Amino acid sequence: MITLLIADDHPLYRDALRGALSVSLQDIRLLEAGDLPSTIEILNKEDVDLLLLDLHMPGSNDLFGLLHVLKLYSDLPVAVVSGTEDPLIISKIVGCGALGFIPKTAGANDIAKAIKSILDGNVWLPESVSGKIEEVDEAFSKLADNVASLTPSQYKVLCFMREGLLNKQIGYNLDIAEATVKAHVTAIFRKLGINNRTQAVLIASQLQLEPPVKAR
Repeated sequence: MITLLIADDHPLYRDALRGALSVSLQDIRLLEAGDLPSTIEILNKEDVDLLLLDLHMPGSNDLFGLLHVLKLYSDLPVAVVSGTEDPLIISKIVGCGALGFIPKTAGANDIAKAIKSILDGNVWLPESVSGKIEEVDEAFSKLADNVASLTPSQYKVLCFMREGLLNKQIGYNLDIAEATVKAHVTAIFRKLGINNRTQAVLIASQLQLEPPVKAR
């Protein structure tokens, strides 16, 4: 019995994927999550053979969700499922450690092939981008590893810093004290090996991080 976790915030897509996989694959057990916290909660409780991860579900926001999961579960096979088919983004996804990239436009047969290939230990990419993927350099790999060490709260602060918000504004958006924001900023600088906001913004931009939805 193979256990797959579908982590995507769109119930209709989860239903469609569940239907396609149930028909295409035998002896499969499907679990579902709608955001990054619930994904982590399930991974802590269940023995999952493959995670199908949406880049844009709540808490994930592009590459952070992938980096965070791989940091916590280094042996877990992860395939990213996304609507984007940008070769640059996919190159970074694979460079961060994902074993596959499955477009949301992929048909049931292609999804089944991708899952079987990844479970066999291979990296699976759609034919449309397989010849366009570039290897990431060592500097990006180190940067990604440093970002993976951030907590979700620190990551949110980093994203708001990228938007140019001051500590007071960040605290307002996250409903936390300004002193707490300052503590997060200090931790971010230490973990990323930097000493100013300009460097933090550059790192966030290189990873193409998007700011989280504002709380109010």
